[in-house]
Amino acid sequence: MTVPPGLRYTPEHEWVAIDGSVASVGITDHAQRALGDVVFVSMPAPGAVVTAGEPCGEVTKSVSDLYSPVDGEVTEVNEEINDDPGLVNADPYGAGWLFRVRLASADGQLPPGLLSPADYAELTKDIE
Repeated sequence: MTVPPGLRYTPEHEWVAIDGSVASVGITDHAQRALGDVVFVSMPAPGAVVTAGEPCGEVTKSVSDLYSPVDGEVTEVNEEINDDPGLVNADPYGAGWLFRVRLASADGQLPPGLLSPADYAELTKDIE
């Protein structure tokens, strides 16, 4: 299982990468393996307001809620996922990113409760 450094993770198996005031969000390698072949992804629409820890979409082979790891406004969704949901399986930390959020916090602070790469690896080591 891959757990890239420089990202933060949720206990629900989403990852978040912060670049200034924008957060890119996707599901982890662990999550895509657990789901199997992803056949459909429902993402929040641009302009939607998302709240950390709250469902904001679905990833399906079998339905699995997608949670936002941050508060803010969705600014972009990965339209390539609509045509090829398998990108989530093939490259969960790259081409399989799901959506971007303009952070509600102007200082780019992450909400409490996000896990470091080491903490996430520890969380998933017994369920791999």
